Amino acid sequence: MGAVSLIPIRPGAHAGPADGQGGLTSRPAAESERRDAARNRELLLRAARELIDECGVDRLTMATLAQRAGVGKGTVFRRFGSRAGLMMTLLSDAEAQFQGRFMFGPPPLGPGAPALERLVAFGAERIGWVLEYGELARAADVSAYNRFDVPAAVLWHRHLEWLLRQAGVTADPWLMAGALSVTLEPERILHSVRVHGVAPARLVESWRELATRVVKGA
Repeated sequence: MGAVSLIPIRPGAHAGPADGQGGLTSRPAAESERRDAARNRELLLRAARELIDECGVDRLTMATLAQRAGVGKGTVFRRFGSRAGLMMTLLSDAEAQFQGRFMFGPPPLGPGAPALERLVAFGAERIGWVLEYGELARAADVSAYNRFDVPAAVLWHRHLEWLLRQAGVTADPWLMAGALSVTLEPERILHSVRVHGVAPARLVESWRELATRVVKGA
């Protein structure tokens, strides 16, 4: 009988291919590789965020990221595919955090507050999100045609619709949610702040007034 691995295999695990010496490929070795890959991913994302904070989105390249993280440029491309892929990954993490806050976080943004309060809090939170990540969204190069159909956009549009229904709005809540979401588009918010000098607090107050009028009018 040939030699076998001395490393126990957990229930439900399957053996890998022979290692060339009669044994089995070590599962812990594969797990170690996955841990290394996850660690490298977090290292690259952290370095990317630092570069964005220091230089802005437009100055972030795959080469500068590789240099900051101390890895080869090929490693960066293998991990993210392209610069747009990197931006989408950074944006995805930020979007997931935002989703977690309005779906499961504390009130008034999360469950437990009246619908109107949650609606107002949603807009305020989204405005803050855009001011932090709006340039990243632009760099991710989501086309004008499909940006309303990406899963994140569909999810929070449905959330707005649900809040409007909970608040008693019956005049086509789906379309009304779309109309409200227009005021939260990154291009509009960034243009208002950077070109016209509108203070973020003024944007939040305007959203509060708009949402309140829509709900009270219903």
